[in-house]
Amino acid sequence: MVAALVGTLGDLDLAEEAAQEAFALAAERWPRLGPPANERAWLITTGRNRAIDRIRRSQNLAAKTRLLAAERPADAGPPGMSPDGSPFRDERLELIFTCCHPALALEAQVALTLRTLGGLTTDEIAAAFLVPPATMAQRLVRAKRKIAAAGIPFRVPLPEVWPERLAAVLAVVYLVFNQGWTLPPGDRPRGECPDLVAEALWLGRALAELLPDEAEVHGLLALMLLHDSRRDARFVLVAGGGEGQVEQVLLADQDRSRWDRAQIDEGLAVFRRVLGLDGRGPYGLQAAIAVAHTRPGPDWAHIAVLYAELGRLTGSPVVALNRAVAVAEVEGPEAGLRLVDRLPLDAYRYFHTTRGELLHRLGRIPEAIAAYDRAVALTPDGPERRQFLRRRAELESAGQG
Repeated sequence: MVAALVGTLGDLDLAEEAAQEAFALAAERWPRLGPPANERAWLITTGRNRAIDRIRRSQNLAAKTRLLAAERPADAGPPGMSPDGSPFRDERLELIFTCCHPALALEAQVALTLRTLGGLTTDEIAAAFLVPPATMAQRLVRAKRKIAAAGIPFRVPLPEVWPERLAAVLAVVYLVFNQGWTLPPGDRPRGECPDLVAEALWLGRALAELLPDEAEVHGLLALMLLHDSRRDARFVLVAGGGEGQVEQVLLADQDRSRWDRAQIDEGLAVFRRVLGLDGRGPYGLQAAIAVAHTRPGPDWAHIAVLYAELGRLTGSPVVALNRAVAVAEVEGPEAGLRLVDRLPLDAYRYFHTTRGELLHRLGRIPEAIAAYDRAVALTPDGPERRQFLRRRAELESAGQG
């Protein structure tokens, strides 16, 4: 709805408010009168009409009405397609490329699109960027103001500018995927809102069709397919933990028979396309690491080299943390801990669980327990927190033994 309305209205806030009002009116009328023959067209038309009412009240009728009158009918063409001949197959992809305007900082592009398209809350986006919610709220407000002040148009950009927006577009798709991928199966949406993993995979496939010669597009798609192939093995029911209570399972402990073999095969096929395009970008490297983990007994030395190359490209301390894990597998826990202790990641829970495991392997149990205490304090209630608490209890028992 927002994607369909924003191109017409040219205003994110107005499009969001119009969509909310249309859904509220549908919730009130449809149970009494029955749904219309074309629900999508009804919602978009109603949203447009509500927006016109708001424009009238704002004394901007003349300029905005000319813009609205020139737009195509809301029900033109089949749902999910672009009746104007655009190469984009869906308004969602149009909205991503539109919000990812180079006049905005990259983080603002990603955050704004996650808020508008993915429906993520400000708190969820802040967690993805490892910043306080108040900071992210300010960034979103500034991004919307800049769009309004600069007159950035909400329309499909020309193909020649797609490459300069691609990095932000890929970041959006990957963050949408990650936000959904972290949810246990029981928390996945069942019709009332989008399944973010399914949305991200759809968008990844659409991008691969739109840009078949971009190695990073295929790298991202392969990465998402390979990660999601493990979805059924990532969580287990907790014995005695209450109805439906689950706990996360680490990759090394997962039951590989529960991995989706067909999806792994699709991911490997897409990755071969990355190799064919000589892809060595960040997503191609992450896909290569995911491929390595599909094999029993991963080659940790090779994985460490891939993480080192990825770290040179991104400068990310999280990548450096993952490299330290691989180095610990090759050179021992002391070498890994030396690398970990250099990283500025005190607010990142996986930094502390990694330290905890390396300290445990070195026999430094009290320090390992303290690291897990810090990780638990940084983790909201849910499967991960229960996993950390269980691991802490195991360390405590080992220390007493």
